[in-house]
Amino acid sequence: MNDFSLLSPVSNVTFLAIASGKGGVGKSTVTVNIAAALQRSGKRVGVMDADIYGFSIPSMLGTREQPRKEKGQIFPLEHLGIQVMSTGFFVPDNNPVVWRGPMLGKMLSTFFYDVKWAPLDYMIIDLPPGTGDIALSVHHKIPECAQIIVTTPSDTASHVAARAGKMAQHTNHRILGVVENMSYFEDTTGEKHFLFDQGGGARLAEHLQTKLLAQIQISPFVQEPAAPFAHTSIYPPETNNGILFTELAAYITGLNESNE
Repeated sequence: MNDFSLLSPVSNVTFLAIASGKGGVGKSTVTVNIAAALQRSGKRVGVMDADIYGFSIPSMLGTREQPRKEKGQIFPLEHLGIQVMSTGFFVPDNNPVVWRGPMLGKMLSTFFYDVKWAPLDYMIIDLPPGTGDIALSVHHKIPECAQIIVTTPSDTASHVAARAGKMAQHTNHRILGVVENMSYFEDTTGEKHFLFDQGGGARLAEHLQTKLLAQIQISPFVQEPAAPFAHTSIYPPETNNGILFTELAAYITGLNESNE
C-alpha cells in the first residue's frame, strides 16, 4: 500500500520549480537534465509536467509509455529511474489541449493529490512560461517551493524572464539562481560563437539579486541509437553540458542539506 503523500508536511520532498518568462528558451530541457543529474547522484526524483498546454516532458525523456492505472488510481510512469506525470500521457496523437482555467486547475490538483507517487527526495516541476494561473496555483499549493529561472542570453528573453522571477519574489519563493540556455556554440576549433547575444543571464541574475548558476552551450543531441540517453534531451554525463548539470545538481543538494 502506498501511504506516501506528496504534500504531507512529513514527506520531506524538496520542491523545485523551473520557470521562464517566455516559451522556447529551453525550460523543459533544463528540467529533465536537472532531474537526470539528481537521479544519477542517488536521489529519488519526480518530474511534474505542469506546462499543461505546452507539455513536452514525455518526448524529452523519449517515452511513449503510459502511466499505470489500477483500481481507479493513477501511478506515475517510471522512466530512466525518474517518476513522471504529464498531461501528454492523456492527450492522444499530440492533439491540442483546449481547456479553460477550471479544467487546468483540476488537472494540476490531480497531479498533486490523486497520483500515487512513490516516496521522493526531489520533485521538479516544469512550469508553463509566464505568470498565469498554473504558476500561481503552484505558488499557492507549495509555499516552500524553490525556483530556478531559465533564460537565453538575449535582452528580450531576460527582460521577460524577470517577470517570472518577480512573481517568485512576491510569493516568497526562494530563487536558487538563473540558468542561461543556448549561451553559445563552440565549433571544432574551440572558438565560441554567440548566436543569441551575450549577457542576458548575468543581467537577469543581477536584477533578481541571485546567482548565474550555469551557461548551457548549444550542443546537438548526436548519439548512437543504443546509447543510454538516445532519443532523449538528456546530455550524457561525460559531455560539457552533462558536467554542468552534474555540478548544478550538486549545488542544489548542497543547499538543501545545509538548510536541514
